[in-house]
Amino acid sequence: MNAISRDSLLSLEAYARQRAAFRSRVIAHKKDRTLHLGEHITLMFEDELTIRYQIQEMLRIERTFEEEGIQGELDAYGPLVPDGSNWKATMMIEFPVETERRLWLTRLIGIEKHVWVRVAGCEPIFAIADEDLERDNGEKTSAVHFLRFELPPPAIRALHAGAALAIGVDHPAMTAVVEPVPDAIRQSLCGDLRA
Repeated sequence: MNAISRDSLLSLEAYARQRAAFRSRVIAHKKDRTLHLGEHITLMFEDELTIRYQIQEMLRIERTFEEEGIQGELDAYGPLVPDGSNWKATMMIEFPVETERRLWLTRLIGIEKHVWVRVAGCEPIFAIADEDLERDNGEKTSAVHFLRFELPPPAIRALHAGAALAIGVDHPAMTAVVEPVPDAIRQSLCGDLRA
């Protein structure tokens, strides 16, 4: 898989010139990497392009051009790029009304440990969540979690051979399953995995 190196990033000036086209490309790309689990959970499966965009946007917003700041963004976001044996996703818990969101975030403590992927013929693989830091405080969970799904070689081989994929969440307060995952998303995710 492609790692994002310092030398591969655009300067602020070059990015400003290419931003509109790059942003359009990323938005189109994300359509085949975004999965809604029910009405309130969205998984955005990250890859080299989505993370490259995130880094470039952070550098632009913060007007960062010094090496130390650039390296800081690479260090923060680089680990979110899958490495060939896993998928990495940003999970967003979405409730448009703030009072409802606060209520649900107290009900959904631990939800990040209840998200799974299942390749047909294989056991479910539960997410390894929030490796960067703890995202709940015992009273409520965060609206954003970072998930990693480590796929064993048999599951990867099965996916590359065309096996169906299901993704779900089985928290006591909220359950949802997408089965099968739409083929465009399944194919995009297969691109993250080394055969």
